[in-house]
Amino acid sequence: MTLNISLVLLLGIVLVVLIRGGTLKAGPAIVSVLFGFFLASTSMAPDINRFVSGVTDMIGQIQF
Repeated sequence: MTLNISLVLLLGIVLVVLIRGGTLKAGPAIVSVLFGFFLASTSMAPDINRFVSGVTDMIGQIQF
């Protein structure tokens, strides 16, 4: 749960920075957000969630 909220917050911040920096216009940003919203309600959502969780677990195991 904490990871999901943190990831959503991080992606939201990146989206705002890209829009304010002029790299990403508002139209494509809205389309991207809507795509993610509707993708979350498909049958692919659990697979995507497992993939992101696996990547974050792998990153968390890296020792510096």
